[in-house]
Amino acid sequence: MSIRARREHLQQRAEYTQKLNANSGRHGWIRLTPAYSLRLVEEIITGCSGFQRILDPFCGTGTTALSAAYHGHVCVTTDINPFLVWLAQVKSARYSMKQIEETRAACHEVLHLVERRAVEPIPAPPLFHIERWWSPETCEFLCYLRSAIEHVTQPNTSVRHLLLVAFCRTLMEESNAAFHHQSLSFRREQNARRLLLFNSGDVFANHVQFVLSSAADNPTGEAVVSLADARHLAECVAGPFDLVITSPPYANRMSYIRELRPYMYWLGFLSNGREAGELDWTAIGGTWGIATSRLADWERPEQHFKSSYLESVLQTIASSRQKSGALLARYVARYFEDMWKHFCELPKLLASGAEIHYIVGNSTFYGTLVSTEQLYVGMLSELGFSRIECRPIRKRNSNKHLLEFDVVAYWK
Repeated sequence: MSIRARREHLQQRAEYTQKLNANSGRHGWIRLTPAYSLRLVEEIITGCSGFQRILDPFCGTGTTALSAAYHGHVCVTTDINPFLVWLAQVKSARYSMKQIEETRAACHEVLHLVERRAVEPIPAPPLFHIERWWSPETCEFLCYLRSAIEHVTQPNTSVRHLLLVAFCRTLMEESNAAFHHQSLSFRREQNARRLLLFNSGDVFANHVQFVLSSAADNPTGEAVVSLADARHLAECVAGPFDLVITSPPYANRMSYIRELRPYMYWLGFLSNGREAGELDWTAIGGTWGIATSRLADWERPEQHFKSSYLESVLQTIASSRQKSGALLARYVARYFEDMWKHFCELPKLLASGAEIHYIVGNSTFYGTLVSTEQLYVGMLSELGFSRIECRPIRKRNSNKHLLEFDVVAYWK
């Protein structure tokens, strides 16, 4: 079947989205809407023979790293977001039965303190319009719960990390957040449930039990998770790697900081909106907060990636009658410049014959299709990769033009 025919027969396959991860042990510990599917990673890994040293330069929630470790491989993964680095480290760590039992006992102690209000609650985090997220009663409970976890556990221990994962699950379940679309939104009707001090502990205890039910399922391989910028990967990661499996940010203005901000504020990774904007500006594809105003002053470097197709796309977006056309053209130009910098790092890190897989979707801006997968092909070809192929995976939504691809290539 031709590539065009395969595209026309694609469906919105839920098993190739993050929905599959929710019921897959550690992979379902914390939800990130744009995360890619465990099944995609599993299909690639199981299709390779022998021991592999795997690289994932866009860690996200650690799907690739955890899957690779479960199959006995070594995976090095990086991310620019410190919360995601923490999460991937916790998900891929090994836990003894003693640590699991200590966590279960700590949960009881935490809830006992909360029930008696025997700790000083932490101040509510400065999340903008926090009242949209949680009722006053729920927010109060979360402040007591977060304080009790700190009181009962020691910093940087497995017990605290596991309880904080359950805390993250609790704060999201009890919020007014909705996940009907790819991007996080709010329910039209506020969450009517109110946590009562004497029964709210059941919610947290259930999440602790969920986390501990898969904590004993330890990987046999190794996941090395580091804070790093994918545009300067060779400065902090040592090759060679046999396989790359990753899903970089798409060129669709999806802000991971926006999606993750409730977790990041409650766990102390963010303390104000400016920090959020600064972090989003450093991320590839981020345009939230101050990142948007910074974009207006950004200029393409003289030695940018040359592509007649990209130039045509940028000109079409910029010349649209929409007032933000010029700004969005800059956004697209910066996204591909950042990805070009990243791809230029790969030859420094790959073994001869290494196989790479980039799971990515295309985008539209004011009706102009941006074929991200084809631009990736052009970049990889320019760098000397061979046997480059775009494999259509699925439709992303009802728009027949928006698809997801696996861009596959081999290093010479």
